[in-house]
Amino acid sequence: MTVVVGYLATVEGRQGLTAAVEEARRRKTDLVVVVTEKAHTPAPEAVEQREVELEVLARTAQAEGVDVDVRVLGERRDVAEDLIAVAEEVSADVLVIGLRRRSPVGKLILGSNAQRILLGSPCPVLAVKPDRVVAAE
Repeated sequence: MTVVVGYLATVEGRQGLTAAVEEARRRKTDLVVVVTEKAHTPAPEAVEQREVELEVLARTAQAEGVDVDVRVLGERRDVAEDLIAVAEEVSADVLVIGLRRRSPVGKLILGSNAQRILLGSPCPVLAVKPDRVVAAE
C-alpha cells in the first residue's frame, strides 16, 4: 500500500507534501508524488526549481525511512483524473491534497479539482490546508 500526494509548487502544494511524508512515515509505507504539468510547457526556471524541491523532499523522506516515487504526468493534464488514476494503480491507502484558503463565498464551492478528487477517490482523502501565516508588524 502507498500514500499518494498531488504536488504543485505552491504553499498549499508544499504543505500537502509535508503532510504526505509524515503520513507515509506513520503508516510505514511508500510515497508517490504526482506532478501534473499544465497544457503549456513550464518555464525552464520553474522546472529546475521543482526538480530541486522534489530532490530535497526525496532526501528528507528517505532519511525518515520513506521511499519516494515522483511521477511527472504531462499527457493527461487533468489533476483530479491523474491523482485518482495513480491512487487506483498503486492501491493507495490514502490520497493527500493541499487546499487553499477561500473567501466565505468560495467556501460554498470547494473547488472543482478538490471536489472531484474527494468524490472520485478510491481511498480516503487527507485534505491539508496551509498553516496560517502571520504578517510581521
